[in-house]
Amino acid sequence: MTVRLAAIGLGDLGRMQLDGVTAHPDADVTVVAGADVAADAREAFAADYDAPVYADYEAMLDSEAIDAVTVVTPHTLHYEQTVACLERGLDVLLEKPMVADTGHAVDLVNRARERDAVLQIGYQRHLHPGYQAVRETVLGGEIGDVHMAACYLAQDWISGTEGTWRVDPDLSGGGQLSDSGSHLLDALLWTTDSRAREVAAVMDDRDHAVDINAALSATLDGPDGPITASIGVSGDGTGFEESLVLWGTDGHLQFGHGGLTVFDGSGGEPDHREFDAGTYAEQTTKKVVAFLDAVEGNRDNPVPPEFGLRVTALTEGAYRAREAGETVDVTELVAAAREEHGA
Repeated sequence: MTVRLAAIGLGDLGRMQLDGVTAHPDADVTVVAGADVAADAREAFAADYDAPVYADYEAMLDSEAIDAVTVVTPHTLHYEQTVACLERGLDVLLEKPMVADTGHAVDLVNRARERDAVLQIGYQRHLHPGYQAVRETVLGGEIGDVHMAACYLAQDWISGTEGTWRVDPDLSGGGQLSDSGSHLLDALLWTTDSRAREVAAVMDDRDHAVDINAALSATLDGPDGPITASIGVSGDGTGFEESLVLWGTDGHLQFGHGGLTVFDGSGGEPDHREFDAGTYAEQTTKKVVAFLDAVEGNRDNPVPPEFGLRVTALTEGAYRAREAGETVDVTELVAAAREEHGA
């Protein structure tokens, strides 16, 4: 079938998603409508797509024949917009971070399950061959039981976001930790199939309204026991750097821009592999194509909302830990949210 796709949020990333997927040879999709509060974004969409465009997303949802929706908007708006889509029986590709509140995350998980809807969170590392290889290495037991993790992400983030909604906490819900750092948290939790148990955090706003640098110490509950994790995120880096190191009982692995290297602990020659994930635009298109395949029933949802919940809980726990100056029990945070929302 041809999926009738609408978009809430027509900024740079929202348009990149639409432009990439409509040009993809394997995507059977028609963009039927768009919505954005910005007049210039609406004008650009109208110039390129033969489809109606709205300032009010709910008016679009009520007026158009739609199967699925992409949501690429400021983070604190994600919850109400996704609820509106799910209530109308629509499948949703929701850009990261899922939401800024653990209770909202639990509620979206419940709503998607009750409606048997595809709610895919925009973590493209689940489709990245390198991160897939890390997860396969870990879950395949190649380095034994993982017990220690260290990871970081550094990006020249603040220079490109000053004056935008991303540095307004009422719209962003936080700074670099919850923005690009969300990808790092997802990669750590997904590759180790773990959930956060507790977290402590220190952060530096560097004279901005949101966090720029963050250092987290966390205990994760992995499938084979606790994992002690050290997590660093900077929004005032140079270029883009990301690294993940995992230690297990039978070896360890290192993953970054140079590829994946696996050490088996015997002192022998390590196994090194490199991967070509394509450009950011190509990764973005791959994410949307996977969403459409899931909508059509041709594949499982590659990033179910449960993974968004894991990241949201760890992120909210870190912000609470920073404010309180003490370790926060993330499992209690999730348990309270589940009790409130009947999960």
